[in-house]
Amino acid sequence: MSAVDPTVVVLDYGSGNVHSAAKALEAAGARVEVTADRAKVGAADGLVVPGVGAFAAVMAGLAAVRGGELIERRLAGGRPVLGICVGMQVLFERGIERGTDTEGLGEWPGLVDELDAPVLPHMGWNTVEAPDDSVLFEGIADERFYFVHSYAARSWTLDPIGAFAHPKVTWARHGDRFVAAAENGPLSATQFHPEKSGEPGIRLLGNWLTTL
Repeated sequence: MSAVDPTVVVLDYGSGNVHSAAKALEAAGARVEVTADRAKVGAADGLVVPGVGAFAAVMAGLAAVRGGELIERRLAGGRPVLGICVGMQVLFERGIERGTDTEGLGEWPGLVDELDAPVLPHMGWNTVEAPDDSVLFEGIADERFYFVHSYAARSWTLDPIGAFAHPKVTWARHGDRFVAAAENGPLSATQFHPEKSGEPGIRLLGNWLTTL
């Protein structure tokens, strides 16, 4: 890290894993605050949007703190945002979970729905298929990461737009092939939990911190 460690806000909207995410970010070298305060969210070097549970419940929690607006404002200014697990899923247009079709934040086109796999949830350690130019997975592309989910985005349909570099998409398999992580300008996300992935997860968060 630099002489002054980057500041990161973990968005506090009622999700259950905010404090474990904060501890992992601190271990990676960030100064962290868990809050939904608009000024602090806007001023931080990075914003992390965690998420556990149902897609619709996470969207409701975000709506209660105007999280979609906070995320959109940061991205409009090129300010980095990292989504984790359901915090990644809600970045897509829609999620269908147990028959409930919920509108997402729409930062990326596409649908989050149930994996076609012999055993659900997908719970435990798994490898990923990261592109060679990934920043998040630099030096750790061969490591395993910890997943807990039954739903995911199973396709990636966003084309590069204007001056933005081509999105870097990382894949994994559990039955279906699904999006395990994405890097798209200032917006990055992981389907797995870096904060539960031991040293590789800390290193991934450290890689993200280098972009702030």
